[in-house]
Order: sequence, then structure tokens, then C-alpha cells
Amino acid sequence: MQYKIIVAITGASGSIYAKLLLDKLVALQNQIAEVGIVMSNNAKIVWKTELGNSDFLQYPFNYYDKHDFNAPFASGSAKFNTMIVAPCSMGTMGRIAAGISDDLVTRSADVILKERRKLILMIRDTPYNLIHIRNMETVTLAGGIILPATPSFYHRPTTIEAVAASVVDRMLDIAGLNIETFRWGEK
Repeated sequence: MQYKIIVAITGASGSIYAKLLLDKLVALQNQIAEVGIVMSNNAKIVWKTELGNSDFLQYPFNYYDKHDFNAPFASGSAKFNTMIVAPCSMGTMGRIAAGISDDLVTRSADVILKERRKLILMIRDTPYNLIHIRNMETVTLAGGIILPATPSFYHRPTTIEAVAASVVDRMLDIAGLNIETFRWGEK
């Protein structure tokens, strides 16, 4: 199966997750037909602050402005089958949960849900308040997948990249891509 993937990057802290996700998608291009990227302005600022660069512009994917409703994945007819929001701010999740399609990120999530395709929200904020929990419930009931940025430590990571990669690998597993990663009980 060739995946058509939307990657949305919001202004929540956790740019390392977005970077590692894009790095891994480059390495998995043999499984991918197309990747469309939408970044908020805040996401670009956070990336520069956290990672110290503007490398988000260097990936060989199609970039779309967050107000570009002519992007192919603004419609279900384009058959994008997976959307990953990483990191996903609580505000973005709240707008998705409420069905507010006021930009390309929330419109695309709405399309993915209505078409019964795979929506993965990698939420990064903590702690959660009751509004966050109810929004997570609403998204889950609508068919979305909430994937908190909660790393595993079974593989004994020694770098921050290895810690973050455990979350990204889990996300790619859930998306259905075939990846090489640490698996519990395997050598």
C-alpha cells in the first residue's frame, strides 16, 4: 500500500518529534506516495527556538499554507489516507473535536474523520484539564487516535533523539508503515 500522508505541525513544544517524523518519512519514501506538510507560524517559531534552525524547509515534501483550502487534502476526493498532527496543541485538538474547520489543519482533520481514515494526534501538553480530556474523548469517539508524547524506555535510550524516536516509531506503527524499531520481547 502506498500511503498519502498529511503532516500537520502546530506550535506546541516538541519540535524534535516533528523533525524525527519527517526524517523517518524521508527514509520510508518507498512506502509513501505523497506527503503534504502544513505548519503553523507558531510551529516555525517553536522549531527555531527548540532546534536552533529552519531545517523544516529542507524536506522533499509538498508544503501548504495553513489557509490554503485548495490543497488536495482539503477534500476527501484526494484520498489521503493518514493524517498525523505532531506535535498537536490542545487548541488544535479542541477545534478538531468541535468540528471547527477554520484552517487547513482542522479542515484536513475533519476530512480524514468524515472519510473514516486514520487521524493521529500526538498531544504534547501536560497536565490535562477536564476540557482536554473531554476533547480527547470526542476525537476518539469520532475515530481519531490520541497518542500522547509519552516515550518508552525499554530500549535504554542514551540520547534525547532516541527517547523521542520511541514516540515517533509508535506513531508510524499506528499509521501502518513498516519500520525497524525496538519491539518488546524481540531480539
